[in-house]
Amino acid sequence: MRPSRRRSPRRGPGTLVAALLCALPAGLLPAAQATAAQRTAPEHTTTAHQATTYHNPLTAGVVDTFPDPVMIRGKDGLWYAYGTQNPVFQSKGEDGERMLPILRSADLAHWEYAGEVFTPETKPAWHKGARLWAPDIRYVDGHYNLYYSVSSENTVGVATAPTPTGPWTDRGAVLPSPSGCATGNIDQAQFTDEGGQPYLYWGSYDTICVAKMNAARTRIEGAVTEVAQSRRMEGGFVVRRGGHYYLFYSDAGCCDGAYSGYQVKVGRATSPTGPFLDDEGVPLTAATSKGGVVLTANGNGWIGPGHNALQTDLSGQDWLVYHAISSDDPDLKPAAGGTLKLSKRPMLMDRLDWIDGWPVVRAGASQGAQRAPVASWAAGGTFNDGSLKGWHGGGGSGTEGWSVGHEQDARGFVTPRGNPTGPAHLVSDRSAPAARRAEADLRVTSATGAAGLLAGYTGPDDFVVAWLDRQRNALVTDVRVEGRSRGTRTTPLPPDFAWDTWHNVAAEIRGTRMTVEVSADRLRDAVATQERPLPAAAVRSGKVGVAARGAGAAADNVGAAALHTPVTSRVPDHVPGPLLPAYSDDFDTATVPGTTADSPWSWVRGPASGVTMSDGALSWPTQGAELYLGTNTASVLTRDAPPGDYTVETRLRFAPGRTNQQAGLVLYGNDDRYYKLVHAVLPVSHADGKATHVTEFAKEGERPTTTPPTPVAYGPMFGGPPADTLWMRLSYHADTARDETEVRAATSTDGVHWVHTGVWTLPSVSELRIGLVAQNTAGVLARFDYLHTYRG
Repeated sequence: MRPSRRRSPRRGPGTLVAALLCALPAGLLPAAQATAAQRTAPEHTTTAHQATTYHNPLTAGVVDTFPDPVMIRGKDGLWYAYGTQNPVFQSKGEDGERMLPILRSADLAHWEYAGEVFTPETKPAWHKGARLWAPDIRYVDGHYNLYYSVSSENTVGVATAPTPTGPWTDRGAVLPSPSGCATGNIDQAQFTDEGGQPYLYWGSYDTICVAKMNAARTRIEGAVTEVAQSRRMEGGFVVRRGGHYYLFYSDAGCCDGAYSGYQVKVGRATSPTGPFLDDEGVPLTAATSKGGVVLTANGNGWIGPGHNALQTDLSGQDWLVYHAISSDDPDLKPAAGGTLKLSKRPMLMDRLDWIDGWPVVRAGASQGAQRAPVASWAAGGTFNDGSLKGWHGGGGSGTEGWSVGHEQDARGFVTPRGNPTGPAHLVSDRSAPAARRAEADLRVTSATGAAGLLAGYTGPDDFVVAWLDRQRNALVTDVRVEGRSRGTRTTPLPPDFAWDTWHNVAAEIRGTRMTVEVSADRLRDAVATQERPLPAAAVRSGKVGVAARGAGAAADNVGAAALHTPVTSRVPDHVPGPLLPAYSDDFDTATVPGTTADSPWSWVRGPASGVTMSDGALSWPTQGAELYLGTNTASVLTRDAPPGDYTVETRLRFAPGRTNQQAGLVLYGNDDRYYKLVHAVLPVSHADGKATHVTEFAKEGERPTTTPPTPVAYGPMFGGPPADTLWMRLSYHADTARDETEVRAATSTDGVHWVHTGVWTLPSVSELRIGLVAQNTAGVLARFDYLHTYRG
């Protein structure tokens, strides 16, 4: 059942914004009428500054929607974001879509429109009119590779450009046909391992696969490995950290407005090809739903957060980039002449914390003012003004030994004059704290040259340097204190390291440890990493700078900022209060609930056939009946809920063996308005006869925001792994400020450790009753050991 893919095709502020919109007459025209010249974005005039706060969504006032976002920091020192083909200027009167729209920012907080990858005039013929989804962007050997999903062609394409905004040259399909993966061949993400081996991850509904890529990163090659599978799993994105590879993904529905159950989850492995495990130790390839929740709806007005990417600010703090849907404004107007009915999915961003080896976004999608990412350095600069203002030579000398060059992508960059045989230093006038993240983009065009990042500098005899040494094909670090080396460390670089193009070298100094990473684009996939101790005398506040030796050294985007302070503890999960005996039942009598006049229970379409009381449990054979949209034939056993906030819990013993068998808890208003948490068996897409066990947390209710309004809609999200014995909780909260009810689900396989899923909301229209169900496909016994209700 994939209604969102049929009804809502997927993927389907600054003073500069007003000027930019005036410069984009194409934004006021239907997409098909806009010429390539009209669509060209203006030259960027964005200048770096540090925002103190930001608000979600990031794209408010810039574009109406920006699904499946991904970001990169360009070699010009600005950030760029790319999104799925969508009608991004609908509010400006544009009925058509922009094909892979591009945004630009100097500070990660304020964004402007910067163009699109393809136009109707430049769209390749092999796309055959397909909508283009889910971009991924990487810097590869001196240019940008933009990967995208070609929806109706069921494959992945790639285009290349010399700058983040183009011009783009299409390079065809990345995947063969068939791809070798039993999945929807979309939602790709490129990743490069230490040593330089590139990989491509891809897959949607319900499997993610990985394969190696060629050196140009334009085609997959070799074996295809299935690394993850779960109901509606898609949107993989991989980073490496602390010896582990982390596979982020989203599951449930991406694009069904206020009924979108998307959330971000993660598994980790010690190899890029797996096996990946969630934080419960469950393999991502297991036929079950998974834990490892990174980000989920939390009742603050944002629904379906998902399809994430990752970006790192200048302090080293990671941020999760994703889209979400406003519960107040979930749907776009029908677009493209009424043929497209899409959810409105703007771009959001939240701080990503790494706690006990696992990533988590603090509490859920943010709302209101939040502390902004660090986007300006305490010391350093980009050289984009064409000058060396703010810099001086080593030892306090002038800048005569250095010059500023210019090129299309990097804009300003710095090189030493002549051919310095001994190291030449260019250092900042300003200083940064001792605990810092320093970085630079470096390249070396001569076979005997070397370019270095002065990660810390207090004088010509006291500095910490990380060299890209071409002659040694290595990352080499050296620490000098009072003119004496405290030891060099050498880490090999890949044999095919592209020395003539830019590489980012980032050094983080915390205490007396330094970690240095060499990567193409700061996307947490370094090709070389080195960790080393530093003597205490070398860890001081001071300058940042560039070092050069021999010919051909160049540097850009050189700076240092105070290193971020990690968050080390999670926001506590909800814990229920005291038991409410008057609203609980231990099922320790011989009488079936709801069959006597004095019972607190009552049946909707019941009693269900075969229900008995045995061994201190309510035993209920699943019915061949449903509680779903217009088919409401299943029995529901209900009782009153207490006033105020509460949590209801049951222990369910249930071992289903056939597709669509399910049993569990409901909070029931009527047949067309309820919340449901069940252990269910569902089919796996693209794999005939294969099924998966899930904890399905769903809601059903009206959806008045569509055109035309939908009388009854249903949306699932998926919780942690189920088991034959499963503890289940639904926590109810009355949000009087928003005039809605909030319900959050949690499950446990041992009754102690709980996986908390997201929050569903419905308008406060009618009272909800506590209930149980066992339905959809007959043939298995559901045993409810108790139903306990707690305060809060």
